[in-house]
Amino acid sequence: MPKKQTIHKTKISTKFVSVLAIISIFGFTEILLQNFFNISIQDYSSFFWLMIMGIGFMLVSQPKNLYKTSKEAFNETSFSRLTTFVIGCMAIIAGILSFPLINIEHPILFATMGVISIISIIFIVFQTWIIREK
Repeated sequence: MPKKQTIHKTKISTKFVSVLAIISIFGFTEILLQNFFNISIQDYSSFFWLMIMGIGFMLVSQPKNLYKTSKEAFNETSFSRLTTFVIGCMAIIAGILSFPLINIEHPILFATMGVISIISIIFIVFQTWIIREK
């Protein structure tokens, strides 16, 4: 009898991939504007990047499902969604505070931006290469 082959498919969130695509398009647009038209949007780049990542994290956390499961039973999946939701909120708050018209420059804001960056990189690695569907 031939053995059944186990095929592992990578389980990637389509919402998160869409967010990564938007960030890539924004970065490409920023480079084009700077190099071809000498228009700098560098002051706004951290604002847009943090807002896009925050919205992306909030979409991935599925707030409606999180709210429903919190009323029934709080399990491991709910905890990871809650963590993702909190990171998304932090990213949006940091994005608003880094908007050039508000322009708050404080070490706590820079630390928050750094933590969100590191968590985003880890999230990308997990979403892309580690999470497997069984």
